[in-house]
Amino acid sequence: MTKTSSFSAPRGVPDYLPPTSAEFVAVRDGLVRTARLAGYGHIELPIFEETALFARGVGESTDVVSKEMWTFADRNGESFTLRPEGTAGVMRAVIEHNLDRGQLPVKLCYAGPFFRYERPQKGRYRQLQQVGVEAIGIDDPALDAEVIAVADTGFRTLGLSDYRLEITSLGDDSCRPQYRELLQDFLFKLPLDEETRRRAEINPLRVLDDKRAEVQEMTADAPLMIDHLSESAKAHFDQVLGFLDGMGMSYVVNPRMVRGLDYYTKTTFEFVHDGLGAQSGIGGGGRYDGLMAQLGGQPLSGIGFGIGVDRTVLALEAEGKTAVDRPRIDVFGVPLGDLAKQHLVPLAAQLRAAGIRTDLAYGGRGMKGAMKAADKSGARFALVLGDREVTEGQIGLKNLSNGEQRSIPLDEAVAQVAAALAGE
Repeated sequence: MTKTSSFSAPRGVPDYLPPTSAEFVAVRDGLVRTARLAGYGHIELPIFEETALFARGVGESTDVVSKEMWTFADRNGESFTLRPEGTAGVMRAVIEHNLDRGQLPVKLCYAGPFFRYERPQKGRYRQLQQVGVEAIGIDDPALDAEVIAVADTGFRTLGLSDYRLEITSLGDDSCRPQYRELLQDFLFKLPLDEETRRRAEINPLRVLDDKRAEVQEMTADAPLMIDHLSESAKAHFDQVLGFLDGMGMSYVVNPRMVRGLDYYTKTTFEFVHDGLGAQSGIGGGGRYDGLMAQLGGQPLSGIGFGIGVDRTVLALEAEGKTAVDRPRIDVFGVPLGDLAKQHLVPLAAQLRAAGIRTDLAYGGRGMKGAMKAADKSGARFALVLGDREVTEGQIGLKNLSNGEQRSIPLDEAVAQVAAALAGE
């Protein structure tokens, strides 16, 4: 009779288990590796922060703050929130530790879990996994292009191809106030429901991001920010596109794009994969010129992105591809007898010290069961050792792809295995 656990993971919080967890790790590490190549240093953020940080930084009119945050009071009654995104926390750390007083831009990269209280869907979880980068302190269109290219290169390196980059400009302080007034004049003439009208009063751009068909139909002719950019904002956007052109990157200008966070200004972008259906975004970001000053720091600019690891895994799956370039181990040891195990355990340690990923059959399995475990492991070779071979100073090296086996000296096993792996 199978025993059933009385516990299960919280709703919308996935477990990552072998062997499929290898894909998750490969995607996460691949995206981080690309950021490292561009000079982004690691930052480890707290899992929770003061609620006011996100309310002020992300924006109280956003769905993230108004509907999706996991907020709790500690024993002293202070309000904290599980981080829903990374940029506000990075900016808080940069200000707190005076990184903005040193060499600019401050280039940082992070990876880990973030939390949104929303209806769980495939690849869209309440505990979601992201890789993000932030470049803080310099307002340069070339830096915008670099950040976008880091994300694009990360996707390409993983093997993704059927996605597109959508980009727009959300203007700056020299044109946003006028556009806000123009958009509100348009929206207030529409038969909006009370909640949507209130949103239009706080942040009218958020109404353009409404996914309801009736609202989208009503706002189809709304004025667009990209048509009302100031000369400086337009020049900035044109330069960003010029740098992307110079790198040979393809993109689509989407003037109706509205990201879900209030701090975005100027360059704003999203990577979209149609193989994921309605929830097609796999990552995105933009520039946030006023965020640092809003959080109590210097009036410095910044730009960054967040990429969904789970979403990227699904995008690879939709294309029939994998980011895993090799199995979890190289060699699987098969001890046949207690004396053999006494020699294989230290041999496995020597192989691992040499950088060869090694596992063993444990539990006193017989030959058939141990070889079955070796085949399932995905290893390229098996080392088969019986008590008789120990006395003869030999060990069997079996190629698991073609079944060929040969005897090699036991005291030369590490070198011989390394040569066999290099020779394939």
